[in-house]
Amino acid sequence: MAQRILVSGASGFIASHTVAKLLRAGYSVRGTVRDPQKSAAVDFLRTLPGAERLELVAADLSDENAFHAHAADVDFVLHMASPYVLDVENPQRDLVDPAVNGTLAMLEAAAASTQVRRVVVTSSMAAITDEPDGRILTEADWNTKSSLSRNPYYFSKVEAERAAWTFMERRNPDFDLISINPFMVAGPALNSSINTTNQLFVDLAKGSYPALMALEWGFVDVRDVALAHIRAMEAPAASGRYICAAENMNMSELVRTLAAAGIGGKLPKIDLSGQFGTAVMRFAARFQPPGVGSYLRTHLGRVPRFDNAKIRRDLGVAFRPVAKTISETARNLISLGHVPAAKLK
Repeated sequence: MAQRILVSGASGFIASHTVAKLLRAGYSVRGTVRDPQKSAAVDFLRTLPGAERLELVAADLSDENAFHAHAADVDFVLHMASPYVLDVENPQRDLVDPAVNGTLAMLEAAAASTQVRRVVVTSSMAAITDEPDGRILTEADWNTKSSLSRNPYYFSKVEAERAAWTFMERRNPDFDLISINPFMVAGPALNSSINTTNQLFVDLAKGSYPALMALEWGFVDVRDVALAHIRAMEAPAASGRYICAAENMNMSELVRTLAAAGIGGKLPKIDLSGQFGTAVMRFAARFQPPGVGSYLRTHLGRVPRFDNAKIRRDLGVAFRPVAKTISETARNLISLGHVPAAKLK
């Protein structure tokens, strides 16, 4: 009998790619979604190759007993459900509580099972750093600066991951825990929805960004993140945290790559990535929504640096080139009608 894997938030961007890979590998998958009957949101999962081994069940992150029945007879758990948005009305209620409580609910459910051998949680680079400071970041680093008022999404990720490791120390369950900490996750989608990173590309094409700014991100392909979760689940010697990021790309390079891939629209052209422009944009950040403003103030003019040797060594992940990922994402967004194609001259 195929091993059964529980995947929370199965219709999400990373999770859906993970479900697809698990099914192709022959696993049976039980995926939790908010509403299995909401066909527009989940039917694409039922068309995946191997979907005869896919079971979709309902679960709500706010319910402390949401996962108990679903985890009772599974071999591994991939906890991937968590809210991802920069600006919310109430950061505690809308970000921190569902992230922390959902993680603890899943761990409690796994601890109540006699079958679960390992839990892999989707954390984030946000749990490792709040703002780049020139150091090369490793899995030993923790974000200690975020709060409900400063990068609250980051705060939710660090609080959720810390809660998970504290649970392991206090409860000493029969399973072990692995965390995958991705940077900005891009790539083609399996359905028509847009994840937060790909939304950045859409916003650039729509003219939401008036100028090129001194922003630089670490990127990683969603298919590599999905593979990392499965390798972390399968590898007996896997342990601890794993930074999951390929390489950097700054905003100017990103816009050039999107344009070269055929995206048209209103991609920014004015260059404010120098010292003067960065000072102007930092001032302008004061007038942005709280989450966006906080992000800009802590990231403008800063270059993230990270060491991904552990995930390459332990899990054998060979990352796709970021330029290729961005180009494939751009073509996917064009094909789905989310961004305009460049007009032929």
